[in-house]
This record gives sequence, structure tokens and C-alpha cells, in this order.
Amino acid sequence: MEKIAFFDAKPYDKEWFDKINKDYEIRYFEGRLRPESAGLAEGCRAVCAFVNDVINAKTIDRLSELGVEVILMRCAGYNNIALNAAKGRLKILRVPAYSPYAVAEHAMGMILALNRKIPRAYIRTRDFNFSLVGLTGFDLHGKTAGIIGTGKIGRVFIDICKGFGMEVIAYDPHPAENAGIEYVNKDELFKRSDIISLHCPLTHDTRYIIDESAIALMKKSVLIVNTSRGQLIDSEALLSALNEKRIGGAALDVYEEESGLFFEDNSDKIVTDEIISLLVSRPNVIITSHQAFLTEEALRGIAEVTLQNFDDFLQGKPLANEVKPKE
Repeated sequence: MEKIAFFDAKPYDKEWFDKINKDYEIRYFEGRLRPESAGLAEGCRAVCAFVNDVINAKTIDRLSELGVEVILMRCAGYNNIALNAAKGRLKILRVPAYSPYAVAEHAMGMILALNRKIPRAYIRTRDFNFSLVGLTGFDLHGKTAGIIGTGKIGRVFIDICKGFGMEVIAYDPHPAENAGIEYVNKDELFKRSDIISLHCPLTHDTRYIIDESAIALMKKSVLIVNTSRGQLIDSEALLSALNEKRIGGAALDVYEEESGLFFEDNSDKIVTDEIISLLVSRPNVIITSHQAFLTEEALRGIAEVTLQNFDDFLQGKPLANEVKPKE
């Protein structure tokens, strides 16, 4: 029976992989994959990793030495992998899509919570404070939603926005054909939008797509939502804009320095990251811990596709979900 070393394993991972798996021995490890922990994969033909594992050249060297042949990413993103180091040595397989509804619905949930001050209202009423002062929001109906990235998740989110009666504009360097979407350039999107939601991968071109110059073009009431990758937003620029009241608020499910922080209970620790400590303290900021994907349907899909990827590798079938370095 082939073995898989499964890193950064959480209870919800184990539940769904154990339900779906019939053919492999999965060795679960709570720690993240990194050069120091790669040795745990000894005797395994594959490792299963996630977005915050450290899959640099040293990790790949160690895995290769141990005879590991494939890295199964149980996520869509792969910007944490040194692809060139893996070239010709290990196959990289990912889950390009699982449930676009999970992420899109979470993004809209964050907008509603941020706009209508729902977390603040909940905390107040727990203390029997039923005052409405400071809880005023605005109607989404008739407002403009600017969507950056119109892949599967972005298009589902567009449908949700239209269901609220919002006008939708979008930016994507690769527009979806015949999708009925109004595409504009980035600057126009930044100027016109009441809500900006990010649904694009992290690439050289999208890193810090929201920076100081982008924020300078935005409405002072704009809400920025990010459920994609943390480095799409320059966190220092975002914090400055919040402090200076140049934007209305932010809802973040990801953070550019989340590695080693998100997915873990740090409630009894001193968090030394000053930027996220300040962001958490702002009344017009909502942060969730990279949980937009976390639905039953998405977890099932992730397990199914991840294991199917390994099946295809072992059976010599075409690898539809292989990630290759750019030539």
C-alpha cells in the first residue's frame, strides 16, 4: 500500500480524507512541511501539503533524497512552492477548484457583517447593551461592486452581488468571453467601486495590486474584501488608509504574513506582528483565519481531487492538475 505523508493536518482534514481514502496509508502530521520536518516523509511516495507549508528548495531537496515523487497540494494556490527546484524531480499536483460557492459566499458574509456592524452588535447585546448608536450601514442595492479576478469564484461572487441589486464591474487581464460582465481597467474600478473584492491568484503582476497608489483612487467609504491571497494587499498601506479614514473598512480572510499565525490557536501567546495586531483592533476591520473554503462540500471536493490526482500519477494517466514552472 502506497503511503502519503500528510502535513499540517487538522481534524477536518482527517475526517474527510479518511472518509474518501480507500487505497492508501495516510500518515498525518500536525506540523507544517518545512526543511526540518521533511524527514517525516521517509518511506512515503507522496506528501500532502497546504498553502502555508514551506516548500522551498531545501524542502524539495530533502524530499527528493527520501524518494518522494509527488507533492499533492490540497488547495488551488502554489505560490509557496519553489517550482524550479522541483522541475524534473517531483511532480506538483493541486486542486484547482473545489467549491467556488464556499469562498464567494464567505466574501459576501464578511461584507454584510462589516457593513452592518454585526459583530459589534452581537458583542453589545451579549452585555444587554441594545443601543443602535454607531451601527449604521448602507444599502448594498444600487451600489457598485468591483471584482478583481473573474474565474469561477469571481463569477459566482458576481452573481451574488447582482442578486443584491448591485451594479458590477470587473478587472481581469484575461476577460471571460460572453459572460455578460462589464470589464474596466484597474484605475476605473478603484474609482467607481463601493465594494472591492479580490478573487485572483497571487502572481508577479497581482502582488500588492492594492497598494498606496490604488487606495488613493478609491472612495473614502469603500469596503475592501480579500478572500484570495494575503500579498494581494500591501498591509502597511491598508493600515495607514484605515488610520487616516481614507477607506471605509476592510474584511480579510487572508493576510500576507499569515504563515505560522493562521490555522493555529495563538490566544495564549503574545503576537509580535504589529500590523495584524493593529488591524484586529480597528472597529471597521473584520479578520477571519483563512476559512472561506471551509464548507462540507469544499472539504469533500478537496479530498476527492487530491486522492484522484495521486491515482492518476500512479496509473500513468494524464495529470490534468499538474503545476509546472514557466519555461
